[in-house]
Amino acid sequence: MRRRAVPPWVALWTVVFAVAYGTNVPTPLLLLYRDTLGLTPTSLTGAFGVYAAGLVPALLLAGPASDRLGRPRVVVPFVLLSVVTSLLFLAVPASVWVLFAGRFLQGAVSGVVFSVGTAWLGELMAAGSDDDVSARSARLTTAALGGGWALGPLTSGLLGQWAPWPTVLPYLVHVALMLPAIALLPRIPETVPPGDRRLGGPAVNLGVPALARRPFLLVVVPIAIGVFAYPSTAVNVLPLELGPLMPGVGVAVTGIVSGITLGTGVLAQPLVGHVGSAWAGAIGLGLGAAGTALGLLSDLTGAWPLLLPVSLLLGVAYGLCLATGLTLVARLAGPARRGALTGTFYACAYLGFGVPVLLSLVGAGHGFTPGLAGLAVVSAVVALALSTRGARGLVTR
Repeated sequence: MRRRAVPPWVALWTVVFAVAYGTNVPTPLLLLYRDTLGLTPTSLTGAFGVYAAGLVPALLLAGPASDRLGRPRVVVPFVLLSVVTSLLFLAVPASVWVLFAGRFLQGAVSGVVFSVGTAWLGELMAAGSDDDVSARSARLTTAALGGGWALGPLTSGLLGQWAPWPTVLPYLVHVALMLPAIALLPRIPETVPPGDRRLGGPAVNLGVPALARRPFLLVVVPIAIGVFAYPSTAVNVLPLELGPLMPGVGVAVTGIVSGITLGTGVLAQPLVGHVGSAWAGAIGLGLGAAGTALGLLSDLTGAWPLLLPVSLLLGVAYGLCLATGLTLVARLAGPARRGALTGTFYACAYLGFGVPVLLSLVGAGHGFTPGLAGLAVVSAVVALALSTRGARGLVTR
């Protein structure tokens, strides 16, 4: 009997999931690298933040490039680079520069695969009304990204704490996961035929239609920054602060917190359909403010078990912001600009990875407490602004 072919969108979903799995494998292991490489808290947050340095340029370049060259030509090389990067991490204990280089390359891989892959997945699923397609593709993309982001650090945290070869085995697991994903690449067809491609134009194209500039700047950008500001706070900042209070379990707790935060984001995505995209962004930022405030309390009191409810709150915030942003992007841009605008959205979102570094600088030697307080206040103010009738009207017209 002939086997049923894997649907193209399922194949692409699997590829995006596998790449996403690898991007956060190093996160819990940073506590191990801190000991072996003698890293300071600022260096650790810098290693986390350098991911954005590779990612943002890739996001801005990949979308327009895929609109001109087609989706596979841009995506496939970076899927393969994901495997190479995980193998590179095996040499991290020998040099701190390998850690920074690996995180930079992971950022570049993510920038290309996630932005172009999101647009590509939506095009493969194109059927029915535009709103149905944009909402469904946004949910599936969030599931692929969030599922990979959650399982990667959860697995590496548990392996890094209790398995042999703690700085080797987590990366080999990712490489093994990538092999079947790579085998599925030939099953994914091109969705931008040569006649529909943008010819010429600038290498960097933000893809924001003229009529969408105001809603994108005032509504989508604040939501986008919240996407990764909250999980990076939960995963990178708070475990570093509370690590000395978690001897023997710190790496595992960091992995569990990562898994809960990012996994909750996947489970929270259907809420966007229930509350509507006009409200979901404000609610996400409001929950981000609440979660950050609770994290501040955990930091001040040393009550590290509070990291569990913190990860739930910040996970829901991340999921609502990501699904809402992708839904609005698909609504604001037509097919010819969707790749570029998706890349711009992710570029704004990944600025949130710089939040741990910013919080460290705000603390100026006093830890992360002042920065956490500031993030909670700013989040609450922006949430209130997005809940006003004027802000909601910008994205519902």
